[in-house]
Amino acid sequence: MSATAEIIKPAENPFDSMMSRFDVAAKLLNLSEGLYNVLKSPAKQVIVSLPVTMDDGRIEVFEGFRVVHNINLGPAKGGIRYSMDVHLDEVKALAAWMTWKCAVSNIPFGGGKGGIKCDPRKMSVGELERLTRAYTRAMIDVFGPEKDIPAPDMGTGPREMAWLMDQYSKLVGYSSPAVVTGKPLVMGGSKGRVEATGRGVMVATRSAMLKMGLNPFKSTCAVQGFGNVGSISAKLIEQQGLKIVAISDVTGGYYNPNGINVAEAIAYSQAHANQLEGFPGAEKISNAQLLELDVDVLVPAAMEDQITKHNAANIKAKLIVEGANGPVAASADDILNEKGVMVVPDILANAGGVTVSYFEWVQNRLGYFWTEERVNRRADRNMKEAFETVYQTSLKYNCNLRIAAYIVAIDKVAQVTQLRGGI
Repeated sequence: MSATAEIIKPAENPFDSMMSRFDVAAKLLNLSEGLYNVLKSPAKQVIVSLPVTMDDGRIEVFEGFRVVHNINLGPAKGGIRYSMDVHLDEVKALAAWMTWKCAVSNIPFGGGKGGIKCDPRKMSVGELERLTRAYTRAMIDVFGPEKDIPAPDMGTGPREMAWLMDQYSKLVGYSSPAVVTGKPLVMGGSKGRVEATGRGVMVATRSAMLKMGLNPFKSTCAVQGFGNVGSISAKLIEQQGLKIVAISDVTGGYYNPNGINVAEAIAYSQAHANQLEGFPGAEKISNAQLLELDVDVLVPAAMEDQITKHNAANIKAKLIVEGANGPVAASADDILNEKGVMVVPDILANAGGVTVSYFEWVQNRLGYFWTEERVNRRADRNMKEAFETVYQTSLKYNCNLRIAAYIVAIDKVAQVTQLRGGI
């Protein structure tokens, strides 16, 4: 693969990947066939057509999706992504992951996910606003502070959430900040939300290293992906004493065995249209090469299916902490297990984001806002407790952390489903 190659595109069906792990955990739990069928099936799948007037007067019709996987623990929670790669199987998998992520993090939410098939980079601000408002109108019966609470994801951010909140509020006739999280601070967003996912990745990394006996001041780390999650994970992990020797984005990887100054890399990226192309502090490598570097910790924070059966045998890291959703394909699990690599799974490692999203929703409903120090303290405590529960479960069932996380999550949702009855 050439040094300028982009991040490896997903090759495996994400829903199949999720279900293969689900099946292993369900067997270990002796889940009944009835409960198995209930928990694997999304509660609601919505596909909408969104006609949008473009700046040149054309009317273009976009396809929008929202999947509510499970609401037994509480209202559905999950992001909205704008990408040409959005398809129903991906949204179904991500919605299910949100169910398990909320359950494993002890958050009273179910799982949901949404997306619009579009290329936001090729659309004007006006076009994106009209698209977001059209999507909100189409989902008026789905969204709601007690029903389904969206959030930003790939290709969306606080701006889109502000439009969504405004459109929803206009439709219901009153201001409803709790309908969406990831809003701008001035509109009821939470302090600490921007760094929340990356901070959770750092806490998960620190917790895992403690169990493995790895000294952070003598350890190296590579981070794939340099968006919000990757860049903040790299910055906070560096602050724990680790040497960040490689980072990457869609322009390729950047490697320096003596360590990369993450603050300089963030400043460079922000000054160059959020890209690392030409970053002077490191040697150019490919994203594929970054994954196979001889480091102690690897944080894949880019896209799904970056580590598969094709490259898992070449992974040299002792610890993988999944910043992205599904970066390790199911086909790689057994290979990494045999190599003795500890993998902190996505539904645990990147749950810091949904934890602080929950805090934002709580603050919106209270009408009272917390300090950043309080948000971080509560989020860190939640992440540490979730990691410890999953780790102890892995010892009890003699399985890896991924299956243990699914066991914790599925067991919780199954128990609540049985207690609520009605099936």
